[in-house]
Amino acid sequence: MNKRLTKLMDWMREKDVPFSFITTPENVFYLTGFRSDPHERLLGVAVFPEAEPFLVCPKMEVNDAKNSGWSFEVVGYTDIENPWDMIDQRVKSRSSSVQRIAVEKQHLNVERYEELSGRFPGAAFIAAEEKMEQLRLIKDQDELARLKKAAEYADLAVKTGAEAIREGKSELEILAEIEFEMKKQGIAEMSFSTMVLTGKNAASPHGTPGASKVQKGDLVLFDLGVVYEGYCSDITRTIAFGEISDKQREIYETVLKAELAAIGAVKPGMMAKDIDLTARRIITEAGYGEFFPHRLGHGLGISVHEYPGITEKNELRLEEGMVFTIEPGIYVPDVAGVRIEDDVYVTADGVEILTSFPKELTIV
Repeated sequence: MNKRLTKLMDWMREKDVPFSFITTPENVFYLTGFRSDPHERLLGVAVFPEAEPFLVCPKMEVNDAKNSGWSFEVVGYTDIENPWDMIDQRVKSRSSSVQRIAVEKQHLNVERYEELSGRFPGAAFIAAEEKMEQLRLIKDQDELARLKKAAEYADLAVKTGAEAIREGKSELEILAEIEFEMKKQGIAEMSFSTMVLTGKNAASPHGTPGASKVQKGDLVLFDLGVVYEGYCSDITRTIAFGEISDKQREIYETVLKAELAAIGAVKPGMMAKDIDLTARRIITEAGYGEFFPHRLGHGLGISVHEYPGITEKNELRLEEGMVFTIEPGIYVPDVAGVRIEDDVYVTADGVEILTSFPKELTIV
């Protein structure tokens, strides 16, 4: 039994939970090593405190599941079979009484809830999210190695984007060059939809790249990441194309100062909120507080956005092994949008920055 499953089983014993059914692809991957996008089909891992687990997936993926290193039973079903009949039989053969079922309540849809509640009438449903968040919070050395490699590719992706900037080139053209280069490097998947935003568009924190063309005096914002062996990176850099205004430069330097200060404050024992507030105070004191509308950062791992949120109200204390982003930004409509983001790892006595593309103001 792998350590991750063992920890979940220990929690189930503590909570008197005879059956857990984990269905988010990210958590299935974390527990089993099998990474899949099942689309509308059912994917799940059934875990029991005193019996062997089993994995359920579309029949066409059974061999992939076995080749992933999963050594327990794999239950495959075709598109004309009902997987719940198979699950029902196997659960009842492993547990004589199912009075409590741990599930991811935020992920379990109504149809699947009705299947479970109908087959195990009277069973109470227990939220598994918090436990899975805790398990995934501290990264082991294998996870850290994958995150570092993902960060290296993110650095290369930003470099590719910066070198692609030309007057009259559209956001989508630059984006295409970035993702083409990543494919040539063997990266099959980006962490999220790549963002390339130029000029006024960069003042939208989650803008959508389009046909807007780069012009002299623009700040060009890149926000991107890659998936490497199941683990994500996430980096943001803002590059100047030609000389920019004094106001744009002031905004950039303020964001950079805030980001560097926040990174410098990271160490075990610090509260997440104090990291956020370190950056937020600098931006507020510079007169741009209302233009920093989001949290400072978020956890990073199998998911590009995972626990914890680095917010001004989160009293979670940092621990060695946590990985998260630090990404302050200032977005002033019709003036400038600037965000600078790095992926950081909490060490025994401080912080290691995983992303390394230069962040001092670069003018191309």
